[in-house]
Amino acid sequence: MAPSSATHSAMTLKIVVYSKSACPQCDQAKMLLKSRALDFEEIRIDDEAARLAFYEKCGPSVRQMPQVFINEQRVGGVSGLQAALVQLGR
Repeated sequence: MAPSSATHSAMTLKIVVYSKSACPQCDQAKMLLKSRALDFEEIRIDDEAARLAFYEKCGPSVRQMPQVFINEQRVGGVSGLQAALVQLGR
């Protein structure tokens, strides 16, 4: 039996946004989350150590920013985030 949308709404979401400076799409994703009153952790990958940790998690071929994870699942950038929020009823 699939969980009801009420169960999804009550579920706590752990949202992590990997971003970098001077990134309009990163700002757009963060504004979307703020507009829906969803808490998130931002990890900036402006320095080499943070960038290497990001590549270890996502793979070196993932270059587009932001990269958003919801409950440890990568949903992608802004459009992936929008789709995931619709699916979660948020």
